[in-house]
Amino acid sequence: MERIKKSRVSLPLKHLAWLAITLLTAMPLCAQTAKQVLDKTAAVVSVKSGAQASFSITGDHINSSGTIAVKGRKFHVSTPQAVIWFDGKTQWTYVKKNDEVNIANPTESELQAINPYNFIYMYKQGYSSTLSKKGKNYEIHLTATDKKHSIQEMYIVVNQKSYIPSQIRMKQKQGWNTINISRFKTVKLADGMFRFNSKDFPSAEVIDLR
Repeated sequence: MERIKKSRVSLPLKHLAWLAITLLTAMPLCAQTAKQVLDKTAAVVSVKSGAQASFSITGDHINSSGTIAVKGRKFHVSTPQAVIWFDGKTQWTYVKKNDEVNIANPTESELQAINPYNFIYMYKQGYSSTLSKKGKNYEIHLTATDKKHSIQEMYIVVNQKSYIPSQIRMKQKQGWNTINISRFKTVKLADGMFRFNSKDFPSAEVIDLR
């Protein structure tokens, strides 16, 4: 009788131990999945040589399209209305209709409104994230953990194979903006591309807002 009791008890204990190990190993993976996808996306976008893409942005107060070049934190944006340079600290915005250049040191939220790829820096602090699959893409939902953030929510659509982002939707005080990105490619870009050169705009009025 004693042997029978031992065999009856040992079988479910083995199953319970296996189940506990499975759950313990699976839980961290599930919790880190969204972050892992964003980490891989950041590695693709922030390639050291540089990258270029086309984009369109729509929202309650904006409707525009253009091209963007990025190299780490630096970026260059060109639209029919304006040209923007950012060298990692200073931003120059040339407004075509006014023939003027505004100089500023933008915040992270201001950078996100201009540079669709800035989320690769924002997600690492101050946001919780969840992950879902939609067709051939991942969709990451970022939610601000601090109500003071000007961007409270963000959805990022990323290709499951290439980890190239194709769409960013973000909620700001004035409403939702949607940025669609296409024709992403890696290229070799010179650092001078991300700084305003006054020689190229000799008649422009320079306004320093720093």
